[in-house]
Amino acid sequence: MKIMLPDETGATVEYAMSGKSVPTATLGPDAARTVFSAAHVVADPFTANDPSGPATVDWEATMAFRRHLDSLGLGIAEAMDTAQRGMGLDWPGALDLIRRTKAELPDALVFNGCGTDQLAASDARDLDDVRRAYFEQIEAIQAVGGRLILMASRALAKVATSPEDYISVYRDALARCDEPVILHWLGDMFDPALKGYWGTDRFESALETCLSIISENIDKVDGIKISLLDKDKEILMRRRLPAGVKMYTGDDFNYPELIEGDAEGFSHALLGIFDPLAPAAAHAISRLSAGDAAAFRETLDPTVPLARLIFRAPTQYYKTGVVFLAWLNGFQDHFVMLNGAQAMRPLPYFVEVFRLADQCGLLADAERAADRMRKLLAVYGA
Repeated sequence: MKIMLPDETGATVEYAMSGKSVPTATLGPDAARTVFSAAHVVADPFTANDPSGPATVDWEATMAFRRHLDSLGLGIAEAMDTAQRGMGLDWPGALDLIRRTKAELPDALVFNGCGTDQLAASDARDLDDVRRAYFEQIEAIQAVGGRLILMASRALAKVATSPEDYISVYRDALARCDEPVILHWLGDMFDPALKGYWGTDRFESALETCLSIISENIDKVDGIKISLLDKDKEILMRRRLPAGVKMYTGDDFNYPELIEGDAEGFSHALLGIFDPLAPAAAHAISRLSAGDAAAFRETLDPTVPLARLIFRAPTQYYKTGVVFLAWLNGFQDHFVMLNGAQAMRPLPYFVEVFRLADQCGLLADAERAADRMRKLLAVYGA
């Protein structure tokens, strides 16, 4: 199949689609790695709300996508995605999403984002304000039977004055958790408001603070997701984690190498890129589970250029590429996003995402994808 696409000068040139398709696989409970996809939310395109107003979610399509992920054997990181929380989905909406996913998929592997986003950073006066916000979300999520991902807090970043402040707040929050949680170290490339998290701008000092929190509360920590887009920092921390504490890579640039690991260990995965890459992730991990590391890399390595494009700076807008691919693949009937985020990338970005997804075998139906791409081009006058 061929489609006319604009090049870097704006002139249209013929592009021949590859016709590739990623092999299908379903992960079982004995998979070599624990794998979570940070799943996106589908907006209701017919809402009368302005993009800057309360989110209106298409619940049917949103739940259908979660069923898709679960059918592949992937875990779901719910309501924690950086392009949802703080960028379109507020705390009441997040709790509604958590409740619905629990009801829809009661037996699925789901961990849920738990933060302090009901407390605006500008309204936070002291550490007790942050503690109360964490406690509220911990108790609400646990009340519906949900497991927790303890997310970084913009409010804490604002009011904390030392590493000891972080240690104190996390100690008190973890004491309220009924089951071990996944911590989340989120870099400021994803959220500029988190600059200086753990009380310092120096990675080496931040690492010591974070490891101190884990070691002090080891019975309350399942693992940590590190999202710094720096494989060397992740590997350094992974090698220093206490026995039994998992490293979940959040590195959407270097995930094949980190998941495969080395003689000293490996990372599990909790990735936003495993939303559009879900079929490739399931197939790759199935091959790794069978002892075929070469097939694992042959599946995932070609997806890295696509991931790097989707997560290019400003990184907080990566979800635009994720939802674009969900639309191309028929998981939703429109390309409208919470907070109007479909407008946060330029046309050449979408053209290149289309090309790279096709070359990776990630367009499930070439004819449908090409038809939808033509419709997007028409909106831009191409």
